[in-house]
Amino acid sequence: MNANKILVVEDDPRMQKLLRSQLEMRGYPVEVVDDGPAALTAVADSEPSLVLLDIGLATLDGLEVCRELREWSAVPIILVTATDAPEAKIKGLEYGADDYLTKPFHMGELVARIRAVLRRVYAERVSAPPVMEVDGLRIDAQRREVRRQDELLHLTKTEFDLLWELVSHAGKVLTYDYLLNVIWGGGATDTRPIHVHICNLRRKLEQGPTSPRHILAVPGIGYRFRLSDLTP
Repeated sequence: MNANKILVVEDDPRMQKLLRSQLEMRGYPVEVVDDGPAALTAVADSEPSLVLLDIGLATLDGLEVCRELREWSAVPIILVTATDAPEAKIKGLEYGADDYLTKPFHMGELVARIRAVLRRVYAERVSAPPVMEVDGLRIDAQRREVRRQDELLHLTKTEFDLLWELVSHAGKVLTYDYLLNVIWGGGATDTRPIHVHICNLRRKLEQGPTSPRHILAVPGIGYRFRLSDLTP
């Protein structure tokens, strides 16, 4: 990984220039590409720390780029959208994006979100946390792998982070505010990304009945992870 390098995927020359100047002024190396295929190539070749990905690309739109990246890369992705329509944002999160911003946005908010993501990546790189085994799941935070028996479960970065937090506090309710702060960084207030990622996580983890077995909602408050030997 190229430390702190930001890959900007944006086809508007004026926005390219603004993002490059503002991010480089804050000390981030920046690479700019203007279409989806070039973004896929750049991630493979230069291994950026984070991808700032515009949805409205003319060639291979940002949602499709996000979906394809998640087939082989865990690089953090922040989507940039020109519309506040929730459908596009939800689809982006379902495809594995870590966060999103709606144009026009304040540069300070963008930088705060980037810093929050990079802090998590750096912490994972310099630490060697333990492996947790619960109810047939083996969760290895150093390898960032989750296995159910011998089956490797393919989780996005955000799904893994959520699962690790929930299992680390099994039996306790983690509030929306706590999860937003830990996973998305200070300043995040929209709880919709939590619900979307939890839904995806449940689908990958749960077996048997459709009703949740482990990740339980506490309406209006948050979520908790229930072990099989804990009370309902």
